[in-house]
Amino acid sequence: MYMRQLFRSSHLQWARRATFPKHSQGRLQRARRWTHSGGGTYRAVIFDMSGVLIPSPGRVAAEWELQNHIPPGTIRKAWISGGENGPWMKLMRGEITTEDFLQEFGRLCSEIVKTSVPVGSFFSLLTSDQVAKQFPVMTEAITQIRAKGLRTAVLSNNFYLPNGKSFLPLDRKQFDVVVESCLEGVCKPDPRIYKLCLERLGLQPSESIFLDDLGPNLKAAASLGIRTIQVNDPETAVKELETLLGFTMRMVIPNTGPVRETVEIPRDSLEKYLKDLLGTQSTGPLELLRFDHGQSSPTYYVRLGNHQLVLKRKPLGTLVPSTHAVEREFRIMKALANAGVPVPKVLDLCEDSRIIGTPFYLMEYCPGLIYRDPSLPGLEPSQRRAIYIAMNRVLCKIHSVDLKAAGLEDYGKHEDYILQQMQTWIKQYRASEPGTIPAMERLIQWLPRHLPKQQKMTVVHGNFRLDNLLFHPEKTEVLAVLDWELSTLGDPLADAAFSCLTHYLPSSFPGSLLRGLRDCDLTQLGIPTAEEYLRMYCCHLEIPPPENWNFYMALSFFRMAIILQGVHKRSLPGQAGLAATEQNEKLTEYVSNLAWDFAVKEGFRVFKEMPPQNHY
Repeated sequence: MYMRQLFRSSHLQWARRATFPKHSQGRLQRARRWTHSGGGTYRAVIFDMSGVLIPSPGRVAAEWELQNHIPPGTIRKAWISGGENGPWMKLMRGEITTEDFLQEFGRLCSEIVKTSVPVGSFFSLLTSDQVAKQFPVMTEAITQIRAKGLRTAVLSNNFYLPNGKSFLPLDRKQFDVVVESCLEGVCKPDPRIYKLCLERLGLQPSESIFLDDLGPNLKAAASLGIRTIQVNDPETAVKELETLLGFTMRMVIPNTGPVRETVEIPRDSLEKYLKDLLGTQSTGPLELLRFDHGQSSPTYYVRLGNHQLVLKRKPLGTLVPSTHAVEREFRIMKALANAGVPVPKVLDLCEDSRIIGTPFYLMEYCPGLIYRDPSLPGLEPSQRRAIYIAMNRVLCKIHSVDLKAAGLEDYGKHEDYILQQMQTWIKQYRASEPGTIPAMERLIQWLPRHLPKQQKMTVVHGNFRLDNLLFHPEKTEVLAVLDWELSTLGDPLADAAFSCLTHYLPSSFPGSLLRGLRDCDLTQLGIPTAEEYLRMYCCHLEIPPPENWNFYMALSFFRMAIILQGVHKRSLPGQAGLAATEQNEKLTEYVSNLAWDFAVKEGFRVFKEMPPQNHY
């Protein structure tokens, strides 16, 4: 049912609900109890369309009237006019064309308000992709229902569009049976349309559950012996449906968990902000989960109505300067999306700390796979290799972005990238150092004295690794590169080296941030070695392999050691948002020793390549 839900008597109750006294609405509330008392096993779920699978047109009408300065209730009064023989009911039974309907309906509206009403504009909005979008919670429910072997149907009061097609903005493949009033010439709550749906399902009434938002439609279904659920809110209705069927229907968002008190968000303030931002489709309860992946800036899954979002904010408390720059992250992703780099679609940046306590930005939630274990357990060798090749190619794509065309020429300084990085990271280390670590002190002295000459300047991600990539669930395709808060302009080889860190870490690495491949048989697994990975990268970009690769690896491990130390320090007072705050203080020392090992290798390379000295 789509337009039918606008009425709230046997055929016209929607309009009366807004005008009748509250005591008259008691009969409507009791519709929820009009369910059969028989037992048996359910074999199908039948869905109304509007108000159940997609948003209600009543709210769309009210908002459209407000935006277009039309007196409130105009559309509702025109819907009621004429009763069963009015233009609206005739449209839903397929008895008049859309053109004739708009002409007659427009005349009724104009008579009501004594001025011209652009009903074509309302009709366009009502049937637009922006408004007529299926609720994610219902999409998930239908998927789970079908996975359990139950049948599904949609039973809708709808109408023909100007192009001659019926208005059913749903994926028909979700349903075993589709019954549309305009095609059948009969509308709910006429019992004939329910019987037709059951006949096509091949089921008895007691074997099905029917979801609708209108009491009269539910009463008619229940009188036939169908179990009913009244939908006032899709989320609540799905919970009730889960109780009846005995299994969960809501998709579990991977890598998420409840929001702990230390990283809680003021929900009322956020919900108001989101409703102002998202507008029409932002009704329904606010759902908030915390991603356990990504330990630097707290990141949340947010669902409001049919919107699924990701919110990333700065951590609470005193921060090291220049860190957690969500503002820069928002800017770079917005620019790179236009440059063809796979990134999440960003929606809004809020720098007003009064909303949730810190600046934050919003992006669309994109379902996909994050491979947290670089050994890729459970996959075939060919699949593993393809994933690493895809990772390599997307890194090359980032390093091939035209800075001027992307509007990123001022995103960072144009010279001395490595030196600037060294100075920044040393400051951050000093601000969070736990005590003297000999390897770190040696690196702080050695690295600035052996800076490579930068050959090229590109966008650099700053934290490019496998578990910051979102992959397609069924293909070895990178859907989005995540975590851009360390990005800038600089030497692309720094990114390439950083993406090879896991090759030199053991699989038993004691941190929760990284796992390694050092003790794995890469040939058997099908994973490229670090040397092969670098050759692929250089070949694709048509550049020679760097002679000073060990320097870049030393720099990468140096940076990782400082990142680990910063995360550990923030975890102590409960700020960082680590899933487990038992971060080992020895991680910084362990990783800094690995960095120094590469520095020593680079020193030996330079020494061996020095020309012999003449002593005359």
